[in-house]
Amino acid sequence: MTRVLELEKVVKSFEQAGEKLEVLKGCDLTISSGEMVALVGPSGSGKSTLMHIAGLLESPSAGTIRISQQDASRLNDKKRTKLRSQTIGFVYQYHHLLPEFSALENVVLPQLINGKTKKAARERAASLLEQVGLGSRMTHRPARLSGGEQQRVAIARALANEPALLLADEPTGNLDPDTSEMVFAMLLELTKKNELAALIATHNHQLAIRMDRVIELGSGLIKEKGI
Repeated sequence: MTRVLELEKVVKSFEQAGEKLEVLKGCDLTISSGEMVALVGPSGSGKSTLMHIAGLLESPSAGTIRISQQDASRLNDKKRTKLRSQTIGFVYQYHHLLPEFSALENVVLPQLINGKTKKAARERAASLLEQVGLGSRMTHRPARLSGGEQQRVAIARALANEPALLLADEPTGNLDPDTSEMVFAMLLELTKKNELAALIATHNHQLAIRMDRVIELGSGLIKEKGI
């Protein structure tokens, strides 16, 4: 397996009311291709901060981040943005689909931004939506889709640019139990099929224990949690 995400001694601190608040205190993490890792921890423990740093949306105060063996810590903003768009896919608790566009168009857009031709982007978008069971719903806008369908579009969108790393922050947190199970099963299948490295933040213990590993964030540090 290829190492896709590597965090070494990652520290993140903020200034709050004139005091330094250290959220991450030296986190180490490696995730390889084909591996799905659950990130758990209490609210306020810094899970979203860790996800943002892993996704190159925030810079750490100290430490090293490597994505597909490339040291992102040394890149300027433009190169970080390019690396993020080419190698990382994101799925959030709330789908964040663009309401004025159809399901197909929502999956096409990130590909066009990344330089793919319209024809190639539409073909890939259609293929991905077929894979997530939405072949008959491609022309529907988000308002005409159920919560589970919207999240499946969001998964297809996250995979549109063929990322090596998938980051999902509470991807089933806004869904009922049956829909949550369906969406998770789809994430698991696509992670293995595409040999993605996946980091999934979740409060759902039953889903967490079905992943390859469970890591817990607490007191600013990561530790492996026995399943």
